[in-house]
Amino acid sequence: MKHLKKSRRKFIQNTALATAGLGFSNYLHAETLVNSIRKVKPSDQINFGVIGCKGMGWADMSAHLKMPEVNCIALADVDENVLNKRAADVKELRNTTPKLYSDYRKLLENKDIDAIIIGTPDHWHCLNLVDACQAGKHVYVEKPLANSIEECNVMVDAAKRYHRVVQVGQWQRSGSQYDEAIQYVRSGKLGKIRLVKCWAYQGWMKPVPVKPNSKPPKGVDYKMWLGPAPSRPFNENRFHFNFRWFWDYAGGLMTDWGVHEIDIALYAMNAKAPKSVIASGGKFAYPDDASETPDTLQTVYEYDDFNLLWEHATGIDGGNYGKTEGIAFIGNKGTLVVNRQGWEVIPESDNIEDKQVPRVEKVAFQKGKNNALEDHAANFVNAIKGNTTKLNCGIETGSIAAINAHMGNIAYKTGEKIYWDKEKEMFQNNDKANALLKANYHNGWELPKI
Repeated sequence: MKHLKKSRRKFIQNTALATAGLGFSNYLHAETLVNSIRKVKPSDQINFGVIGCKGMGWADMSAHLKMPEVNCIALADVDENVLNKRAADVKELRNTTPKLYSDYRKLLENKDIDAIIIGTPDHWHCLNLVDACQAGKHVYVEKPLANSIEECNVMVDAAKRYHRVVQVGQWQRSGSQYDEAIQYVRSGKLGKIRLVKCWAYQGWMKPVPVKPNSKPPKGVDYKMWLGPAPSRPFNENRFHFNFRWFWDYAGGLMTDWGVHEIDIALYAMNAKAPKSVIASGGKFAYPDDASETPDTLQTVYEYDDFNLLWEHATGIDGGNYGKTEGIAFIGNKGTLVVNRQGWEVIPESDNIEDKQVPRVEKVAFQKGKNNALEDHAANFVNAIKGNTTKLNCGIETGSIAAINAHMGNIAYKTGEKIYWDKEKEMFQNNDKANALLKANYHNGWELPKI
């Protein structure tokens, strides 16, 4: 890549012997990692910065730091407490001290940074990514890609215009069990697949207790945290992890978990845009808690020759096929079920002469064989180095999953069956639904123009 020194393009030659025979999932043991880092020339190293460091932003950075050529040299966060904690974590892992920024735009001015990890709330993803691409940085952005369909399209355009490598954090794409399951689905062994079920039952989720507004914690730039979201007083419920359950910043479980499962389903079925979407649900588990997004939801997507059902529920774990989350491809000959633990095939059978004869061979449960998040990180780094041209979840792929998930929320909000016009990229004869495609920015922030 142009902004990387030419010697970095030869990095794979310098490390081939060191990494031969090692899977990325157990990439290097700690002692081996330290020794490998010492052998990497400064010109061959890839310097990362993180924007939004508390949750998945740090999990993503930690996965990347399993690779000896990766350094974390800069951190940006609106919470000084988080910055200090993550700086200490970098020091412990690598014995280096990253530069700290309260404003991510200052971080992007650092010309030593090659790649950015975006772990901010969803409503910030678009601005973070577009600014990073304009600054010449490659980007690993957390899912869902954005908080609106309009933003998804802007981000795809930005990555293309600025020729940046962009990986979306839908790391299930890098899981061995998903790859095996997709190959099986595409083999035709299940027969005609008429229905795909995706679900996330989250028993660990308890009510979000109602709390009064308060002053932001010391060290938090709350105005910056709000960014393009509507201005409102600080409330602990909306901050850090729980932002997911409020429409100003995210789309609830539909976009939080839905993009993971819907992504695999659509990829396996070679589908992108639905013909129609209808959704029903509400706050049935915890009707009086502080959250806004539905804790119970069923969404039906109609594609050309199959239906996809998304469903989620909080406070219970009794999901389909005895699994709290997963994807089921239901065919005439059998059903394949896959989740983060592994996959299996459950045959349909016929009664022939009083005997149950399976229509397809049963496949016993096959466990996943790798650390998918670490492999996802390794795939991104290899793409930056030019060692591969195939991103496991590039920005267009991430946009498909996010757009479909947002359509589910739009169907829920309108309470109507909505019909998609893929040529015009809008809903047919539905102003209310089309208005929800848009990103509405506040506080002086504007949607980027590409």
